[in-house]
Amino acid sequence: MRRALLLIALAPLAAAGAASAQTYGPSDSVGPIQITATVPNNICTIGDLSDGDNLFDVGVMIDTTTGLLLPNLAAPPKVLTGTQCSAPSQLSIAATQMTAQAFLTTPPTGFSRAVDYTATASGWTPVDASYSTSAAANAGASQTRDSGGSGQITISLSNFATSGGPSLRPVADDTYQGAIVVTLAAAS
Repeated sequence: MRRALLLIALAPLAAAGAASAQTYGPSDSVGPIQITATVPNNICTIGDLSDGDNLFDVGVMIDTTTGLLLPNLAAPPKVLTGTQCSAPSQLSIAATQMTAQAFLTTPPTGFSRAVDYTATASGWTPVDASYSTSAAANAGASQTRDSGGSGQITISLSNFATSGGPSLRPVADDTYQGAIVVTLAAAS
């Protein structure tokens, strides 16, 4: 008797399952529906300085006993992280001399109010982009990369020299300033 009741109780459930599996009326479909999108081939971002500081601090530039520019003058490099370009690209660097900001008159004999240097951007292109503030032309200031990619760019300073020759002393000034501009663009 128990078995009969169980079967009678399950019968409505089985009928409901069979009914839900049936289709009512005709069915139809559409597709495939195509999807399209683009990634522009001219998107380049230069990234951020890893230390968050956009200042090269060269410090005291002269030998305080002679007044001449230090021969081993250096500054820690700066690293741009998160650089990417979706296409072949061109990396360019430009720089300006470091010049005395308060001493604006003609310097006395034996002195200069400017310091030259070489700025280099490396790690992005097969050949480093380099700009010398003492050069009349800087053919190596722009370099190309033949494919898209991501990575980092290291910016460094080197070859410091008193403008006008090594026998000249930089004039006394609390602030010498120069500037470097690094540009990354999709190659045309």
